[in-house]
Amino acid sequence: MSKSTPFAREDVMEAYLDGLLKAPEDPAEVTARTAKLLEQASLPVSQDDTIDVVEEAKPPVAQPLPDVPVEEDVPVEEEVAIPADIAPIAVSSIPLQEQLEERFQALFFEVAGLTMAVPLTTLGGIHRLDKIGPLFGKPKWFKGVMLHRDEKLNVVDTAMWVMPEKYDQKMAETLNYQYLIMLGDSEWGLSSDKLVNTVTLTKSEVKWRAAQGKRPWLAGMVKERMCALIDVYQLISMLNNGLGSNDQTP
Repeated sequence: MSKSTPFAREDVMEAYLDGLLKAPEDPAEVTARTAKLLEQASLPVSQDDTIDVVEEAKPPVAQPLPDVPVEEDVPVEEEVAIPADIAPIAVSSIPLQEQLEERFQALFFEVAGLTMAVPLTTLGGIHRLDKIGPLFGKPKWFKGVMLHRDEKLNVVDTAMWVMPEKYDQKMAETLNYQYLIMLGDSEWGLSSDKLVNTVTLTKSEVKWRAAQGKRPWLAGMVKERMCALIDVYQLISMLNNGLGSNDQTP
């Protein structure tokens, strides 16, 4: 039976995500760099550092989910169904890795070409983006409030929040936000360009971070997809405190 693998070195974890956020244009260079980082992350750092042995990870397999519509007017080809019997995980200081079952489902979505994933158990819902009312005196990444029925939803400019170093006018002009990915039972939502699919993962398919530091919202990296797995409740805490993606929670 395989065991999950935490990163033995946080600098490797950070370098891996930095590579994704600041990837050069050449795809071959991206692949070579990330493969080297993953290989480095799998090696012990010293005699005192140990890493669990992991069976060779199989690619995540997308599986059909119960036919439960997420939101009206979502195109059929991008419709994502959320099982009705999945109960949200309560806010906890326990690492996300320990909260999830050995096999869990995650929603994959894209923001400015970057793929991210959120466990369905921490997903509050998906809405079509509608008219957003701006608020003054808020961080730049706070796009404003969207009214949905009787709720006021806080809309995050995800690209600006996740990759502030890369965000510029050129990127802003290419964004095509269409969806709002709600975080748990909070009023916070991440704007997204595209819904990819829902995938069943095993814990061994994720490179889990061993300790908090820079980017506390980052639970780990889905190895085959080379994308960030979000710790929703860490992210909610950061947004509540007006923190950016690289800041540390109080």
